[in-house]
Amino acid sequence: MLFNSPEFIIFFAIAVCTVAAIKNRKFQHVFILLASYFFFYYSNNYLIVLLLYVTLLDFYLARAISNTSSMLRKKIFLVVSLGGSLGLLGFYKYADFAITQFNILGNYFDLKSNIPLLNLALPIGISFYTFHSIGYVLDVYRGNMPPSKSLREYALFVTFFPQLVAGPILRARQFIPQLREEVTSSPILLKLRQIVIEKQNLKIGLTIMAIGFFKKMFIADNVAPLVNDIISNSPQESFSSILAALAFGTQIYADFSGYSDIAIGAARILGFVIPPNFNNPYFAASPSEFWKRWHISLSSWLKDYLYIPLGGNRKSKIRTSLNIMFVMFLGGLWHGASWNFVIWGLMHGLYLVVHKTIKNKFSSLANSYLFKSMTGRILSIIVTQYFIFLAWLAFRVKDTNYAILFLKKYLIWDFGTPITTQYIYNRKFSIILMISFFVLCYISYKKPILYQKLFDLKLRYWTILITSIIILIIFFYGGNDEFIYFKF
Repeated sequence: MLFNSPEFIIFFAIAVCTVAAIKNRKFQHVFILLASYFFFYYSNNYLIVLLLYVTLLDFYLARAISNTSSMLRKKIFLVVSLGGSLGLLGFYKYADFAITQFNILGNYFDLKSNIPLLNLALPIGISFYTFHSIGYVLDVYRGNMPPSKSLREYALFVTFFPQLVAGPILRARQFIPQLREEVTSSPILLKLRQIVIEKQNLKIGLTIMAIGFFKKMFIADNVAPLVNDIISNSPQESFSSILAALAFGTQIYADFSGYSDIAIGAARILGFVIPPNFNNPYFAASPSEFWKRWHISLSSWLKDYLYIPLGGNRKSKIRTSLNIMFVMFLGGLWHGASWNFVIWGLMHGLYLVVHKTIKNKFSSLANSYLFKSMTGRILSIIVTQYFIFLAWLAFRVKDTNYAILFLKKYLIWDFGTPITTQYIYNRKFSIILMISFFVLCYISYKKPILYQKLFDLKLRYWTILITSIIILIIFFYGGNDEFIYFKF
């Protein structure tokens, strides 16, 4: 069930009305849980069994970890949990990829037979709900939180429908306490322990959702045709390659941050707070700052559960660099079973290593007048984003040979313009939207409280804003239904 479909709008409206009608918080939780399973079943059918498997496996193993005092048993339970969750993810997401690579290697050595592909269906959301569950087990193992009090509570955390399919990646210690807290200070409602659909949460949630729909259906889906036009042809001009990178950078940011906004807004209406997943990443002045602003839930997850346990930056410089490269390799592979994602991850790993090396060797530069000035900040942003958008070409172009051509054209300029000019002429509306989107991003960057101002609008002005967004979407909907991150 896509967020940008009439089915979801109807489903969500019924869910909100039902939650508001139920006057017992326990039953509200049960209903949201059942609604989440229906939401998942609608998209995945029988593959819901995998979600149930991960939920039951990690719930009981986390309890076993908490209940035993033996470190050996704790480690055994942890290994079983990680093996069960990662094994499931690896089998369904990477089995055919691994078989393909083995067959290619076999052909190189002139082996006469190939292993047949399994042609497995990729379960929607598997990369996200397995990370939710793994993070919970690791938190219990480390003593960062007690195990969930009930299976219902834990299942709701794993399957909560706004973030189930494409994130943000939730932390149990952020979400589960919200299932237990009292929502209102009213003595009467305290006894009922019910979720209240508050007017302020409704207004905030609808505003965030509307912005998300605007990003996805108005911006991303109308920029996508320009991206497809350029990527579907061999790159003949440098400016075409640069235009493709800028266009896809716009599309994926609007698409994915739009999904995150819809998820965060839907959760807020139901009384749950999900942390932001993006914070103006295209105004980052370094690769490390970019990853503090882009897909924050994934980057923080990789840092806390992978990079730091590997030693982080506490080891030697070489070991630190290897840790970064390994984490970014896995981060790229997490996005999909394809070499273009691996290359994208390794490129970002290289950016981080080079930046860290320069920062350590020339520490005085960071404190120099140039880099502390506005000019230095702008220069740092331009250089950083030039390489960030270069990596988007590797992410988007699946054919390795084509990707290399695009990357070469992006880096080595030939100053040809006829073909690029034709792309711009044919897709004028996409170009206008790209420019408008970057202007809106700049305003958001310079005015961090912009969202709060939108929330605080008087009702008549707020109604005009939401109505205007709906009209723009209706008349200019690009029609590219699927969210990019649904594939991951």
